[in-house]
Amino acid sequence: MSDFANKITSRIPLGEPAWLREFKTFIMRGNVIDLAVGVVIGAAFTSIVSSVVEDLLNPIVGILMGGIDFSNLFVVLFGERRASLEATRQGGASVLAIGSFLNAVIKFVIVGFAVFWLVKLLSRMQASQAVAKAAAVPVPTASEKLLAEIRDELKAARGATPPSA
Repeated sequence: MSDFANKITSRIPLGEPAWLREFKTFIMRGNVIDLAVGVVIGAAFTSIVSSVVEDLLNPIVGILMGGIDFSNLFVVLFGERRASLEATRQGGASVLAIGSFLNAVIKFVIVGFAVFWLVKLLSRMQASQAVAKAAAVPVPTASEKLLAEIRDELKAARGATPPSA
């Protein structure tokens, strides 16, 4: 480096920007990490639900509907209808993918149902912990009992009535 560049860089403090420090503090908080773990688990759960809907439910619904491939159920609005939804779309046709929409609705209902039961379970666990904490009344130690007796005797000596224990 030149002498000029050394003089400038030695006078300008090149510290960590405040926003970067704030971001590091934010990202390392427990709630953000919990949220990230939840997103990863949610993505894995969504792929499981997708497999259940597409690989297990669709064939059963297809059999009940007379052998129709449920995921391939679509209506052509404009263009040429081909053998499958994908082929029709590749041909440039405009389609209403009813089967795909119904798959998405079924997936949403399954995920929503699972989240409902998870939240209900967690709420019940938190409520039972709150009841257990409230029920656990602390028993005074021997020194606390002695201090209470001394307090009551001092109040009685001053003419005040001691509190009932």
